[in-house]
Amino acid sequence: MASAYLDLIRIRFLTMLAYRVNYYSGILIYTLSIGVYYFTWQAIYGGQGSLAGFTAGQMTTYIAVSWMARAFYFNNMDREIANEIRDGSVAIQFIRPYNYLIVKMMQAFGEGIFRLLLFMTPGMIIACLLFPVELPTDPKRWLVFALMLFLSFLINSQLNILTGLTAFFVENNEGMIRMKRVVVDLFSGVIVPISFFPGWLIALNEWLPFQAITFLPSSVFTGRIEDAQILSVIGIQIVWFVVLIVPILLMWRAARHRLFVQGG
Repeated sequence: MASAYLDLIRIRFLTMLAYRVNYYSGILIYTLSIGVYYFTWQAIYGGQGSLAGFTAGQMTTYIAVSWMARAFYFNNMDREIANEIRDGSVAIQFIRPYNYLIVKMMQAFGEGIFRLLLFMTPGMIIACLLFPVELPTDPKRWLVFALMLFLSFLINSQLNILTGLTAFFVENNEGMIRMKRVVVDLFSGVIVPISFFPGWLIALNEWLPFQAITFLPSSVFTGRIEDAQILSVIGIQIVWFVVLIVPILLMWRAARHRLFVQGG
């Protein structure tokens, strides 16, 4: 069974490879986004040493890393699940000898590997050539960031699964999918680092999973989080990964019963 799941990763990677031209244009779009944010923040800093704990150099690196990390963990699993529920093809998955949700996760991971190799990596190289990005010299930072980036993928995919499964309970969840993407981008720190939020919103965000997707990994990468705190921020990601399993299983169980009722 494990080999079958690995094949799903490989098949999705090859499928994405067939449409790689779309991602070449995506590199350009992401690079332009980084450029817009870079010049905007340069104007905001206006020669000041630091803002909200970010130096100008750290902010430049944070912007580039956050957007390129998003290129890896982003996927359309929520829309894929919703479409399969609406057209009824999800019913076939119930009689197959594998777990539907794990299949979707493996497919998303195959897409993530493609994005890592052909989107995130070349995009980061271009960003480093165009903007003064300060990369860490400590190999441990790179290894920790790689682990945290993988956990970011897992948490974001779990949120996508939860959003996609709502299609079992509402007639059309397209608005919910769009809202979820805006919320994730905003509260994960892609658009604005969480350190710039009002105090009450920072406190609220500490009880939500979004900071574990972008803000914490990017803060580790830029050196804003000291070595002594790295284990605790990884622990936050692991805790959210485990916590989100519970509502997924509950919603999946309710969805299966609802599907059976509709079919019977």
